[in-house]
Amino acid sequence: MIEWLKALHVISVVAWMAGLLYLPRLFVYHADAEPGSVQSDTFKVMERRLLRGITTPAMVATFVFGIGLISAGVVDWSQVWPWVKAVFVLVLAGFHGVLARHAKAFATDSNSKSSKYFRLINEVPTIALIVIVIMVIVKPF
Repeated sequence: MIEWLKALHVISVVAWMAGLLYLPRLFVYHADAEPGSVQSDTFKVMERRLLRGITTPAMVATFVFGIGLISAGVVDWSQVWPWVKAVFVLVLAGFHGVLARHAKAFATDSNSKSSKYFRLINEVPTIALIVIVIMVIVKPF
């Protein structure tokens, strides 16, 4: 049973990360599109489908399976690494919320951020992923 929970957790994380990495990239191009244009409308559909159809369900599944693993006693909370991991998972959840707000702004043609801003924030999930993977695999503390 634990192996299934781990597998489902990793699958969910991969899907969630895909969305967190791709959505800001869509925003980069959307920020340069003329509001009301066919291109802008296409980005709106892509962003909505990615966020609602993949990224948010994957985040929920990640938390469900992660909590399942915690409940099964897989994590030793007396060590430091799970706490560091938990902080960065919460950072990703907060970043997810930021992306959802940006998607809403684009949907209503009220985005005020530049493509440069979206290029910059696209690094957040990569950095968090690196820290999380090191905590889980290497367990440096």
